Order: sequence, then C-alpha cells, then structure tokens
Amino acid sequence: MVVTCPKCGAKNRLGTPPPGQVPVCGACKTPLPWVVEADEKGFAQEVAGAPLTLVDFFAPWCGPCRLVSPILEELAREHAGRLKVVKVNVDEHPGLAARYGVRSVPTLVLFRRGAPVATWVGASPKRVLEERLRPYLEGR
Repeated sequence: MVVTCPKCGAKNRLGTPPPGQVPVCGACKTPLPWVVEADEKGFAQEVAGAPLTLVDFFAPWCGPCRLVSPILEELAREHAGRLKVVKVNVDEHPGLAARYGVRSVPTLVLFRRGAPVATWVGASPKRVLEERLRPYLEGR
C-alpha cells in the first residue's frame, strides 16, 4: 500500500512497522495515516501493533458503512501516529464478527494495546466519533 504524506506529499510504501512503532514518512519522518484491512489470520497482529486501534466491522452493501468509512480515514489522517484504523469485512470474515459480538454494521470496536475497550454501533457523524475517541487519545 502506498500512502501520501500529509505534510510533505512524499509517497511512502506502507509496510508493517516493528511492534510499538507507527509508520512514518521516509522523507520528513512525520507519522503517516494508518488504515489497513484485516482478515482472521492477521487480525490479532493488526490490533496489537498500535497503541490505539479502531476496528471498523463493515459490509460493502451497507449504506451507513459507506458513510462512516471516509470519516474514519479522515480521523486516521488527523490522528496519524496515535490512531490506527483496521477495516474488517463481516461478509468475508464472519468468525471475527461473531467473536466481537457484531450483530449490526457498522460496528466500531476500539482496542488499546490489543484489548477491546469500547464498542459503538451504527453510523455517527465525525463530531460524535471525535468526542468518543477524545478520552482515549488524550489518556494514552
């Protein structure tokens, strides 16, 4: 995956950084937005690899999911280095959805250091998502 640095515009190939580290721009060392897709095999590694991870359980046919997706990408950009967004397609990975009690999409599950700490169901505007995330982003 190639990510454009929001600060300098450099294109960066996004790999998996070492545990406890976030991806940074190769040119200016600014933290990069971190949005990835996960499957059942790599899910645990994805949520454990960042201090704060917001998992978006979605379905491609879901209208509210399509509304929330760009908001989550925007939050990942605005909180680069502090928030990772992991997307899980519930149609392709029903086992993950069942493990986290997903009965409706979109469902957002917030993980701190690999452990779930909050769950929100349904589409919410950006302002509401920011308010929900604020205590976790400030209390790192």
